[in-house]
Order: sequence, then structure tokens, then C-alpha cells
Amino acid sequence: MSSPTILSTNLKQHSTEALKCHLQEILTAQAGYSLKQRVDSTDHALTTIFQELRLRNPLLQPEDQVPVMLGTWTPIWTTIPYQDTLPGRIKNQSYQIFHDDGFYANIARYAPGHSKLWQRISNLLVALDLMVIQKFAVRNHQWDIQNIAIKQTLRCRTQMLTPQRADDWFTEVVARLSHQPETQTIDRSIDKSTTKKLQTAFQAQPKFEHLYIDNDFRLVKTRRDNKQRYSYTLVTRRLQNPSISSSH
Repeated sequence: MSSPTILSTNLKQHSTEALKCHLQEILTAQAGYSLKQRVDSTDHALTTIFQELRLRNPLLQPEDQVPVMLGTWTPIWTTIPYQDTLPGRIKNQSYQIFHDDGFYANIARYAPGHSKLWQRISNLLVALDLMVIQKFAVRNHQWDIQNIAIKQTLRCRTQMLTPQRADDWFTEVVARLSHQPETQTIDRSIDKSTTKKLQTAFQAQPKFEHLYIDNDFRLVKTRRDNKQRYSYTLVTRRLQNPSISSSH
């Protein structure tokens, strides 16, 4: 992989597109980094880029961000701890999907194989698809995020988890949840250690802020609770909301 393009230290002289491309190059180059390495990088080189993009955010108010968010996005890089709860996440089969009914999902396919826990599953060419469902709304000019459900299912690994299959699964599960009482749910079909980690994340009241958002690029700052460090996620557009694409 080629080295990221070097920009001058005076970030203000560069265009927003140049900063976005530069940040994406840096974070893509960190594909093999551990969670600790990714977290450490936010304390040094990345901080100034994050701050500069925040100053250029074209949509400051959450109310204005909602229409742009709708659709399917691909996480490029994140320091959210639960993303590493299971080994073997397939990055090109990972999605954030926002629907106009106020539900959104983080969906990822895991095909471990390097963990003894998952060797038997791996040998059978079976993958684990994991989905975290949340509700989003804007209250008092701030994001209000609620955890709704965590679902997982085993599927044949040879059949890719495409954006459309992920969206269909999400839609199907939300339809079922609409007929259930308004309570948080979590499947318990995976091992106890992983379930406990997911439960810890699931019980929190997430904080959510866009440092930068436009039609194709989102830099998100989140925190599970007030005791946790801030996490950052870069996501890029996978499939646009039809109302967005038709306006261009």
C-alpha cells in the first residue's frame, strides 16, 4: 500500500476535499492496526485534522443532518471498542444503515478462523452476521440515541453479505420488533464472554456527534457513557438515499 500523501502542517491552506482524502488515506493505511494503536493515533497526528474538519462542517445542526444520513454507509475506520469484541470482522461486508423511520443499524459479518472458539464454525465455511439496532432522533438540538436490539445469525460464508442483503435483514428484524413490547433485546446464542461484552455496551446511553458530515463522508464522535473515552468513526457513502441522489 502506498504511503499517505503528505500535507503541509498549515491545514487551513488545503481544500476540504484534500483534507478528506488525506484523512481517508491515513485511516485506510491503519487497516491492520490494533484497537490500542488506533486509539493512540487519535492523540497525535489525527487530532488536528479532526479539528480542522469540524470547523468546516457544512451541516452543524442535527436537524439538518438527518436527510443526509439516510442510506447505507461503510465504516472505514473506528476506535469503538465493541467492534473488536469478535475476531474476524470483514470490513467490506460491514455497514451502517439509516432508515427514515428513525431506526439505524450497525451490521457486520465475522468469519474468524484464527480463534479456537470459532475454528469449528470457520471450518464449516459459516460466518456470523451481527447487527446492533438503535433508534435515532433529535431532541433539543442534540442527537438522542437509544439501543433497541442486538441480533446475530449464522450464514454460509460463500454468500456475501451485500448491502441489499444487510438492508433486507435490518428491515425484516425491525418489522418483527414493531409487534413486540418496547423493550431492549439481545440474543444470547453466542458464547458467554462475548455476550457479556455486548451487554455492557448495549446497556449504555450513547452520545453521538458529527464532527463533519456531507453527502459522502461522515466523521463521527461517540461515547458510550460519561466514564468512557470518546471514540471516532469514519464512514463513507455506500448507497445513497434516493431523495439525495435525485436532487443532483
